[in-house]
Amino acid sequence: MQTRIQGTTMPVLDVQLDPNESVFSESGELSWMTGSIQMTTHTQMGGGGGLFGVLKRVAGGGSLFMTEYRANQYPGEVSFATKVPGHIVPVQLGQGQEYLVHRHGFLCATPQVTISVGFQQSLGAGIFGGSGFMLQRIGGLGTAWLELSGELVMKNLAPGEVLLVHPGHVGAFQASVGFQITMVPGIKNMIFGGDGIFLAVLTGPGTIWLQTLPISRLAHQISEYLPSMDRRQVGNTAGGAILGGVIGSILGNDQ
Repeated sequence: MQTRIQGTTMPVLDVQLDPNESVFSESGELSWMTGSIQMTTHTQMGGGGGLFGVLKRVAGGGSLFMTEYRANQYPGEVSFATKVPGHIVPVQLGQGQEYLVHRHGFLCATPQVTISVGFQQSLGAGIFGGSGFMLQRIGGLGTAWLELSGELVMKNLAPGEVLLVHPGHVGAFQASVGFQITMVPGIKNMIFGGDGIFLAVLTGPGTIWLQTLPISRLAHQISEYLPSMDRRQVGNTAGGAILGGVIGSILGNDQ
């Protein structure tokens, strides 16, 4: 198997497969492929574990169906392009190396890579993360390619070192990094700060990838140019998400 990442602003991953080699992705990720590639859709890839494994993958923000791309008798090539401006990042998995990735960050992987729910602290951390994101856990053995939006800033946290991040800017991090969601201190900061009411707390040791273009902020900017009816709908959705986050955090703190 050989791979190549082409492009800059909207990169594409080209995967050259020899006979009997394969990769898989969530359904709908394909950009193009040669005629020698066989495409097969499953529910049991990228996590295994039968129905329970599938439900865990969906709970982690993944798709119900996964698609395998295999070269049978002849070599072939399959390509996956990013959906928004950003970067494609390959990560190696195995021997305790696992990663947590934002819910839309998985692009494709080799067959023995697994995808599952990735909450490290609590259910509240995934659901009420300020930007409505959930975390996927990427593990197993092999190579996975991640799609991160905007420019990337990589930081290596020392043991005990803490970084506070707007949740939408969290692209991916090693599973050794501690993760939790905290509320912004002070009622004035929550109401008038304009930065959301939650912060992600990442604690070393480990490597993290920060993305400069959170999808939620991109959607907010685009909403200003939508027809008025659509803007009201987006605003109502966003308002409901913030209210739900506040209520969820309050209930979570009372448990």
